[in-house]
Amino acid sequence: MKTVTKALVAVGLALGVSGCATTASSGPGVGGSRVGQVQGGAAQGEVQPQVSAKAKLLFEDALKAFEAQKKTGSFDYPALEKRFRAAADADPNLAEATYNLGVLAERQGRTKEAVAFYKEALARKPTLRQAAENLAVIAQNNGDEQGAVGIYQNILSNFPDDASSRARLAEVHRRRGELDKAIELAREALFRDPKTLQAYKTMMAVYYEQKQYSLARLIALRALKLDDADPEIYYTVGLINLAEKDPPKAKAQFKKAVEVRPDFLAAHYQLASMAMRSENYLAAEEHLRHVLQANGKNAEALMNLGVAYKGMGQLDKAMAIYDEVQKLNSEMPELYLNRGIIIGIKGDPEKAIALYKTFMQRKGEAGLGMDHPVHKLLEEQEGVIKRREEDKKIAEEAAKMEAEMKKQEEAAAAEEKKKAEEELKKAQDAAKGGNKPPDAKTDEKGGAGKADAPAAKTPEKPAEKPPEAKKAPPAPAPAPAPPPAAPAKKEKKGEDEPDDGL
Repeated sequence: MKTVTKALVAVGLALGVSGCATTASSGPGVGGSRVGQVQGGAAQGEVQPQVSAKAKLLFEDALKAFEAQKKTGSFDYPALEKRFRAAADADPNLAEATYNLGVLAERQGRTKEAVAFYKEALARKPTLRQAAENLAVIAQNNGDEQGAVGIYQNILSNFPDDASSRARLAEVHRRRGELDKAIELAREALFRDPKTLQAYKTMMAVYYEQKQYSLARLIALRALKLDDADPEIYYTVGLINLAEKDPPKAKAQFKKAVEVRPDFLAAHYQLASMAMRSENYLAAEEHLRHVLQANGKNAEALMNLGVAYKGMGQLDKAMAIYDEVQKLNSEMPELYLNRGIIIGIKGDPEKAIALYKTFMQRKGEAGLGMDHPVHKLLEEQEGVIKRREEDKKIAEEAAKMEAEMKKQEEAAAAEEKKKAEEELKKAQDAAKGGNKPPDAKTDEKGGAGKADAPAAKTPEKPAEKPPEAKKAPPAPAPAPAPPPAAPAKKEKKGEDEPDDGL
């Protein structure tokens, strides 16, 4: 009896970010995404169920759609899910369609749904090893390594020559640091099936960790011949380039990884990290957005996105992102450090210092070195406070001096006003005194002195003769009388006496 044999193989990645910088895991994940043959057949004595022709056609149609989207590098997951669900609903014996629904769910980060689909597929077909293997991968990525090992060993008990489970076990030993055991199991897997891609990837990672970069690159070339669309291979080659201090080549490999697999998070982390180091915050934002599309509750990725916004000068957006981080993980030390940086920029040094100190307490002495940026940031804010205090004192002194100068100016103005008023009064008094007859002053000879100039003209009176002067007798001839005396002038004594005609 013939059954449908094609299915998708899932991928799982263990990633992590710490601090303000963006980092990625130290190596590739434990799986690779590809379309291939389902290797498991029926167990001894097991009868293969019949699959309806309609279900087969729907399943083949779904696989063709997947292949077409794979070539473009753009997946329409809802449309693919609809096709595989139609095939699964057409015949309950078609466990592979249900398995592929699990793969699509896992690719979109819906791990719980993926687990449910894998278990359903195994219930429909217990010999579907890929479903069991992917359950083990998920358990391993969730930290349940012992549970994963149990599943792999169970597969080997039922299928002793299974190469894939051996390769997975090899990867477990690599992660445990048992590199020799990992190489041994990987070689056993390749002996049973020379096309076991996971075995090559594990060997490649082991040689990278042993700093045997040339050998690791050779294994990577062999792996690419099996599958040139596996992002983990390009990713590991990128790590090798970084170790050899060749960032441009590493960047090219990481970009290739996301080209063949746009949702390959490890490469996005590395590209975001490189963009942050070169202060290309716009590119960093783009790669972090890919990470957050897969998991919007990734506190580390959100934190780094906030740092990118801060780098672009979008402080309010950065603070809004930090608010989201606060809800997800309020214990993250970097939250307080990055908040403090923005608070300091906005001009609140006291609050910034408090946040820096909280960061230092949460980080602990072991996590901080003398060259950690927080020490300089703390010193800068303390300097701001000191300068403000100095500026305040200077301002106070300046205000005192200004008040004193103002006081002196007011006093001088008052004195000047007083003098002006006195001058005005004198002028007014002088003007009033000019209307009185001038006081005659007698000179040394007893004559009339020169009077002060009158303020206004007044009728003149004939000068009176001194009392001792006698009136002259009339002239014998009929001469006219002498004219009246001129106004009083400063004259010699006796000048105004009448001529006696003698």
